[in-house]
Amino acid sequence: MTTTSPPVPVDGGAWQLVRAELRRRTSLKASLAVVVLFALMTVAAPLIGSLGGWSPEEFDKSAVDPYLGGLPIGPLGGVSAEHWLGVEPITGRDLFARVVHGAQVSLLIAFAATAIVVVAGVAAGIAAGYFGGRTDTVLSRLMDLTMSFPSLIFMIAMMSVARDVNRTLLMILVIGLFGWPGVARVVRGQTLSLKHREYVDAARVGGSGPRRILARADRPGVAGPVIAYTTLMVPGMIATEAALSYLGVGVRPPTPSWGQMIAESVAYYDTDPMYFLVPSLCLFLTVLAFTLLGDALRDLLDPRGGRT
Repeated sequence: MTTTSPPVPVDGGAWQLVRAELRRRTSLKASLAVVVLFALMTVAAPLIGSLGGWSPEEFDKSAVDPYLGGLPIGPLGGVSAEHWLGVEPITGRDLFARVVHGAQVSLLIAFAATAIVVVAGVAAGIAAGYFGGRTDTVLSRLMDLTMSFPSLIFMIAMMSVARDVNRTLLMILVIGLFGWPGVARVVRGQTLSLKHREYVDAARVGGSGPRRILARADRPGVAGPVIAYTTLMVPGMIATEAALSYLGVGVRPPTPSWGQMIAESVAYYDTDPMYFLVPSLCLFLTVLAFTLLGDALRDLLDPRGGRT
């Protein structure tokens, strides 16, 4: 019979396991390097984008051929010493600058939406699992209602009707609105399993209130699964933002995002494949890196959620 071990508390020993796994698995090192690279692009996009000498909205008409429908001049979509990843057809905007700034927009939305999901989900899950009774009933029914709602249709509708608003902020709020029940269910189940452990009962008998018990006793046991599933959640948020932008209801031009760039490049995939490949490859590498990293963290910090 297969047995599973409890989640590993997030302490020095757990992080030693993570570091040992990182040293052992080359794929994890590569994944972490990709994650760090794109995180740096998110934080320092203006600085990194300026290394190529072009801004993301700057046109370079000399880089495209007006007699060939505005196709880039030169091989691989206009790749040259001046334009490191080539240029956009017709406009001649530098792809390197747009990809870097697109990373800032796409990952900012993904990270901020994930933060909202984690904070709301952890708060609701701990409240439902620890207090139980009517609190658990109300929050559980709210989770069921939110999860049963056609979230993609609602997102498309909201983004379509919203006009004079900050669309980046609106996307963060809309995406975060529908993601919290999954985290809340995981945290609720973990809190229920920890609620009647001996050390929790001892803290309760010793006169500790709910706030102290949740902070000192329950938090270490909940943190491991939350960290693991948060890392796995980020790729889904990135893909959601890309899908909404691809459908034309996400970030609007001239602000670049990976999904928007992929949508615009579809018309040129046969005549200028680099225009399609560059943002698609960035999206693929980011999602793959976060998925591999999150899968490894889940196996280490939450063995019951991984393979048995």
